[in-house]
Amino acid sequence: MERIGYLGPAGTFSEQALRSRPESRTAQAVPYRAVDVALQALRDGHIDGAVVPIENSVEGGVPATLDALVSGAPLVVVGEMLLPVSFVLAVRPGVRLSQVASIGTHPHAWAQVRGWIGRNLPDAGFVPSTSTAASAADLARSGPAISYDAAVCLDIAAQDNGLDVLARDIGDNPGAVTRFVLVARPGRLPEPTGRDKTTLTLYQEHDRPGALLELLEQFKVRGINLTRLESRPTGESLGRYCFSVDFEGHVLEERVGEALAGLKRICLDVRFLGSYPRADEVRGQVPAGFDDYAYQSAAAWLASIRGGRSPVRAVR
Repeated sequence: MERIGYLGPAGTFSEQALRSRPESRTAQAVPYRAVDVALQALRDGHIDGAVVPIENSVEGGVPATLDALVSGAPLVVVGEMLLPVSFVLAVRPGVRLSQVASIGTHPHAWAQVRGWIGRNLPDAGFVPSTSTAASAADLARSGPAISYDAAVCLDIAAQDNGLDVLARDIGDNPGAVTRFVLVARPGRLPEPTGRDKTTLTLYQEHDRPGALLELLEQFKVRGINLTRLESRPTGESLGRYCFSVDFEGHVLEERVGEALAGLKRICLDVRFLGSYPRADEVRGQVPAGFDDYAYQSAAAWLASIRGGRSPVRAVR
């Protein structure tokens, strides 16, 4: 990868996540104002990869990323990064805590500091920003369009923009972690490591009782552990949802391949969003009878019964 985009501007958690990747040593880092803009630049070939947030341990999935990944030409996740989260309250030089009436930051950051704000600035209003670093940069410019007195951001963003820090470590969850993904255009799959994760988006054929259970059974009967399951509106009409899923395993494993085939049979559509190494390097537990050897042995046994004959050709 020669050019990798990220949710900018400089000083965001996304930039920190990118800097943790070995690809960043040789690639040019390109900031983008929004997740969907970065992913569209990737689709258009302006960059070779993009680092964007996908999940937070406090707020769950990042809607902008989950939606942008499936809104357009296919993209795949090829890696993930886990980043501890720590926020500061930054102001222009000379501003005191008692003068802060409104605060700008990203909505996910705001959700993680609401308790601290409620205790220390109970009357302060919230102004959404495209990123924590953008709120710091905009506050430093202090133009007429800036409608807030302080920013919740990273310490480095405050330093880079010449802001004063009134308080550090203001997050309500000291162990908060944000998960980022490196996204690329489809190409060669990363090789299985035994410590892998796969991401899908599933679209139901019909909304009916038991439809979600039918999807989940495709994982259950193959001993596959889900690590994330979220519903997202499709935008077609009220009540129409798709399901964003992460689970342990790699598409080149027999059980995962069969699960995808089973989902393809019963879903209106299945968007494969990549198989990639887990950032925590945890090895997934494969129950007895579900490893590749068990599947291949069963397939060989079935072939011996069929006597080398092919299955009946389906006609629709």
